[in-house]
Amino acid sequence: MARVFILLFMLHVVLMAVALISCLSAEKGDVRALPRLLWVPVIIVIPLLGPAAWFLSRRTALGSTPPLGGPQRPAGATPQTKRPVAPDDDPEFLRALDAEQSKQDRELFERWEEDLRRREKEIRRREAGDREDHRPEP
Repeated sequence: MARVFILLFMLHVVLMAVALISCLSAEKGDVRALPRLLWVPVIIVIPLLGPAAWFLSRRTALGSTPPLGGPQRPAGATPQTKRPVAPDDDPEFLRALDAEQSKQDRELFERWEEDLRRREKEIRRREAGDREDHRPEP
């Protein structure tokens, strides 16, 4: 019998932790019925009923539950505001980044080529000067 009580207690603790995480990570418009500051004590103080009330208050339609931490919109509704896209998911940003990197690479490559040409001319001049110095005098 003690094992059953321990199992029920652990189930309560897990349910309470999940409800608290869900409550604290929910967006401002997703918290219903009570302010967030009142939901936290309800979830902690009222065993099993507090977390159950939190999850039931988050239901959007009969028979459907939204994913934890997900947006609370009826099916078919469009978002009111467009959320910013992460830079690595935005093709326009990636294209601009690639173009900028390509430009920098071309400039660096041109500088290297110019430096190589300059060094080759310097070496040729030195070699031509060395050959003139080693010619026998008439």
